[in-house]
Amino acid sequence: MPAQPGTPSAPRTPSSPALPAVPGTPPTSAGPAVPVASPEPGLPRSTSPRSGPTPSTAQGPTSAPPAGGERQSTAATHAGPHHPGAGQPYPQPGFPGPYGGYPGAHAASHQPPRPFWSGQPARPTEPTPTIWERLSRDGAGSRILAWAGGAVTLAGVVLLLILAIQRGYLGPLPRVLLGAGLGLVLTGIGTWLHRTPTARTGAYALAATGIAVVYLAVVAATTLYHFLPAWGGLATGLVVTAAGIALAGWWDSQLLAVFVVVCCAVSAPVIAEGFGTLLLCFLLVLQLGTTPVQLARKWNGLLLAAAVPPVIVCFVRIGLAVHDGHPTTTAVLAGVTSGITVVLATATALRRPDDEYPLVVLLVAAIPGLLAAVLLPRLGATILPAAVGVLLLGVWVLGRVSPLPGTFALAAGGIASLAFLQATATGFDGDARAIAFLAEALILTAVAVRLRLGAALLPAGLFALVGFVLGLTFAARPDLLARPMPGGTDVAAAVSLGLTGALFAAVAITLCWAVFRLGVLSDETTAPHGWVPAGLVALYGSTAALLAVGLLVSPGRDGFLLGHVLVTVSWTVAALALLLRGIDSVPPRVAGLSLVVAALAKLVLFDLSSLDGMARVVAFLVAGLVLLGAGARYARLVAARTRS
Repeated sequence: MPAQPGTPSAPRTPSSPALPAVPGTPPTSAGPAVPVASPEPGLPRSTSPRSGPTPSTAQGPTSAPPAGGERQSTAATHAGPHHPGAGQPYPQPGFPGPYGGYPGAHAASHQPPRPFWSGQPARPTEPTPTIWERLSRDGAGSRILAWAGGAVTLAGVVLLLILAIQRGYLGPLPRVLLGAGLGLVLTGIGTWLHRTPTARTGAYALAATGIAVVYLAVVAATTLYHFLPAWGGLATGLVVTAAGIALAGWWDSQLLAVFVVVCCAVSAPVIAEGFGTLLLCFLLVLQLGTTPVQLARKWNGLLLAAAVPPVIVCFVRIGLAVHDGHPTTTAVLAGVTSGITVVLATATALRRPDDEYPLVVLLVAAIPGLLAAVLLPRLGATILPAAVGVLLLGVWVLGRVSPLPGTFALAAGGIASLAFLQATATGFDGDARAIAFLAEALILTAVAVRLRLGAALLPAGLFALVGFVLGLTFAARPDLLARPMPGGTDVAAAVSLGLTGALFAAVAITLCWAVFRLGVLSDETTAPHGWVPAGLVALYGSTAALLAVGLLVSPGRDGFLLGHVLVTVSWTVAALALLLRGIDSVPPRVAGLSLVVAALAKLVLFDLSSLDGMARVVAFLVAGLVLLGAGARYARLVAARTRS
């Protein structure tokens, strides 16, 4: 069959011998040899004769389809230059496939098209083995027996020490030396057995048990018998822990490290005879001793095993500190526990950005420091959560300038806001508490807009809500705005009223503007409804602020009347300003008209009944004149805009 015009033919290869015919295929005439692309890099190309025209790897629009109704594979049509077999037709009956085979006509007609993808195909993931499958593996029984034996041996040592104390066996020093010697012997035997690969399971258990026994001997020598001073016992415990965890890292056995930490954390309260402050120090030393290997080996189990026990002991200590006479020491240690745990969780998150376990540790790390504030007087109860909040705020700032995971940094910022909320509620009282909350809400809103961080509006809204509730309860109560106080209003109350009212208006307007500015509520149909509550709160706040001005001029009834005259006049002036600005904009125009309605309603419903004498006359005259002037000016501007 002659080649179609525009279809280039492949060069002939005389050296390629003709291949024998495959049974079941029609006879074909010898054609030129076509090089077949190897499906994988590094494999040689093979050549084979074809019958009829040779399809090109890049056929033009005038190329004829293969004879006999043969279809090409979708891989040949869609595969790109990086896909195996790109531009190659699907193997036809009687011709070699892309992998060198010679499929028959029937097999080729029923073979599905080859899929195409980038790179090598993904390996199927193996299903997670069940507990029964793990227990059925070879060697599972020996591992269970070895670790169970280690736990039972450690429990026996603890019971032996308790029995020796109760019945007076030996002396205090022989007991400690005997325990330390037993631990060293067990560790030495485990190290010797580790040289044999078949005995390493028992070696891990023996070494872990020995290290735990030595650590408990140090705890007993420090807390029970006072052979070592507190700093000496803590330093020795740190050395023992670091050596044991280093051995686990050298042997690459996370199970050994976790066994040591868990056994020490569980047995230490029994040896120390309670949850004292020195026990908490030993657990913190245990946590610090695991940090280098935990960061180097990326062991999540060791991270949790070392971080959780100090937090649990802090909870118990806070509950007991009220009765044992050490509240300040317990609170300080709880703050130190929170600080160490936050720092270690942050270091782990920097080391392993894709790991979720540091986030879990961070969420529980701040609880001891925040909870221990109840043990301190007011000043200390304010400083402790504020210090925790500053540390977490530093973690959030670190997330802005380092590869710290965004979720981790955001969680740190959220917990920091709660810490500052607690510190503010503790450090202030009365009218000042509402002012402090509203000021913090205003600062958070400004930071959110400056950094384009919509998530910061959530704590800002929380602070604003608490400030509004406290302000309506104390400094800016509705009864202060409705009627004058019988004995007059002192200067401090007037100042608190003015500051609270001004912050009401500022926070309401700023927070609502930030919500739409940052796209939290970006729908245009939502904007009018969102501004309504903000406008109402701003009106209430402005009323309180202007009334405070009148009360500062005169603390009695005259100042109250003057303040309400200023309120009515200011509302009409603000309505005029909004209307003038709303010549070309609908929202200010609607706001101005709404404020006009509010001013008229106040004149009729409040000023007419509550004000008397000259105050009522002045309010009506000034408001009326302002409204007349506003109407005339607004009409002229609208007419001028229409003509232009």
